[in-house]
Amino acid sequence: MAIVNITKAAPFGAIATFRAVRALETVKDSFVGWNEKRNTYKQLNALSARELEDIGMSRADVENLNTGLFRF
Repeated sequence: MAIVNITKAAPFGAIATFRAVRALETVKDSFVGWNEKRNTYKQLNALSARELEDIGMSRADVENLNTGLFRF
């Protein structure tokens, strides 16, 4: 009995389309992560020093969240 292995080539433009979709997903995921970080910073920054102390943080810890390329 013979085994036949048939490999079909991807349709024209399928690989480029896949890479473009993957790039867009990466951009979306980056934006979602940045927005979550921004919201967390805003909520923590709105707390008083006493409230931050209750959760084991200081104002300096909150400011350390605001680092990197896209500061807010």
